[in-house]
Amino acid sequence: MSENSAAPGTPPTGGTPSGGSPTATPPGPQPEPIRFFGTTWVDHDGGYGLRRAGVAVGSLAAAVAACFVLRFAYEGLQIAEVGSFVGILVIAMFSVCSAIAFRKTWEGFGARPEDPAREDSLRGLKSIGFIGSLLAYFVRSLTEAPGEKLRRTEYEKARARFDKRRSTRTGNPAARKASGRKRPKRG
Repeated sequence: MSENSAAPGTPPTGGTPSGGSPTATPPGPQPEPIRFFGTTWVDHDGGYGLRRAGVAVGSLAAAVAACFVLRFAYEGLQIAEVGSFVGILVIAMFSVCSAIAFRKTWEGFGARPEDPAREDSLRGLKSIGFIGSLLAYFVRSLTEAPGEKLRRTEYEKARARFDKRRSTRTGNPAARKASGRKRPKRG
C-alpha cells in the first residue's frame, strides 16, 4: 500500500493517458487494484457487480473445463492400461493438490502470507491443484471481489493513518510565533 503514489496503471497527476483534461490524484494512500476489478471495489462502481458475476461464471466455467481435461487424461491412462494403482495415485494427487490450493487461495483472500518464501515453494503444488484455486475464486466472488476484504482493511488503515498524520500538523510554526504569544528572553 503506497501512501503517496498513485496505483499502478493510473495516469500521473496533471494529465490523462488519452491527453484529455488534467485530473488530480487525491493526496494520501491510493487503493490497491484487484485483478479483474481494478479499483472499482472501493465504491462498488464501474460495473463492479457485473465484474463479480463475470469472475464467478468464468472461474466456474474454467474449473468445469479443467475437470473435463483431467477426465480425458484419466481415460488416456485407462487406454494405456497402466493399472488401477496409477489411476488411484493420479486421482489422489489431484484431489490433495486441489484441496491444498483451495485452502491456500482462500487464506490469501483474508491475510497476506506470513512467509512469502513458503508460498513460492507451494507454487508448483498450487499449479497442479489449479481446480481448487478456481473453485476458491468462484466461491469468494459470490460474496465479494476476491481479496476485497483484505485490501479494504489495509486501505482504511492507511487512510486513517494518513488523516491522523495530516490533522496533527498545526501549520506554519512561524505563524504561531507571530500570534501575539511571546516567549521570555533568555538571559
